[in-house]
Amino acid sequence: MNNHNILLDIQNLSVEFRTDDGVVKAVNGMSLQIERGKTLGLVGETGAGKTTTALSILRLIPDPPGVITDGSITLDGEDILAAGKHQLEKMRGSLVSMIFQDPMTSLDPVLPVGEQIAEVYILHERISRQEAEKRAGEMLELVGIPASRGRDYPHQFSGGMKQRVVIAMALACNPKLLIADEPTTALDVTIQAQVLKLMKELKSKYDMSMLMITHDLGIVAEVCDEVSVMYAGRVVEHGTLEDIYEHTAHPYTEGLFHSIPNIDARARRLIPIPGLMPDPTDLPPGCPFAPRCSYAVEECGKALPASISLSDTHSVACILRQKEE
Repeated sequence: MNNHNILLDIQNLSVEFRTDDGVVKAVNGMSLQIERGKTLGLVGETGAGKTTTALSILRLIPDPPGVITDGSITLDGEDILAAGKHQLEKMRGSLVSMIFQDPMTSLDPVLPVGEQIAEVYILHERISRQEAEKRAGEMLELVGIPASRGRDYPHQFSGGMKQRVVIAMALACNPKLLIADEPTTALDVTIQAQVLKLMKELKSKYDMSMLMITHDLGIVAEVCDEVSVMYAGRVVEHGTLEDIYEHTAHPYTEGLFHSIPNIDARARRLIPIPGLMPDPTDLPPGCPFAPRCSYAVEECGKALPASISLSDTHSVACILRQKEE
């Protein structure tokens, strides 16, 4: 991968939450890269560390109890972890924006939606309120909402419309990286398809990169160029869509695919992944997936597997794959 073409570069990121009940190791040696203009899908179960990774990019980890203990995050040449408060405020919105999980709670209930979008322009571009409100109306039109509805309050919109407003707000200052954290979780299937189509169109229009955080492999297949599969705070497999879907290498990724209903093979029973993700306050010494893995050998419980390259685009962290190589 050409270094000049990399927009986001995360290396060996570790994040923990120091609570009265113990130290929660949420992210453990996480590494990923996103090229300019590309969409990376970050996939994994609830508790895998996906949202914590996203909040780290924005430096929004609540401190205390959250602490970034190791690693580096470089975004468009900027060292995120070394940036000061004023610099971070300039970056958020203009360099990187985030669409949060639940549109119902992402908007201020006592302000008209047009004012909320206008605030983004006023904060980042120092323009008059009149000009900001005009541009907010244009953004609403862009996401398929009449500009006149900018005077309405969040409770007057449906879930899908609220998500469109949130997308308009995130894209207001044309960021280079858009982070979408489970952007369709609270929406029904029909509206979900509309929102994903809209996001793809706007990404192409603005030539953005995107980090799509989801547990839905169907969404990944529809909108992503590459996939990173995350488990217990680490990327266990990374590759292109073809690598992950056609040449699945990690037992956890295989388990995710077996858990998806197949319309062409309705007679086949789903095969759930047994057990639960390990307690992040007490991670096992070896591979964190070993207790749930049907391929596990004794060695898996002793050493944390390093990531190895299977091809120029495909990598996996699995002791069994290392032996095959």
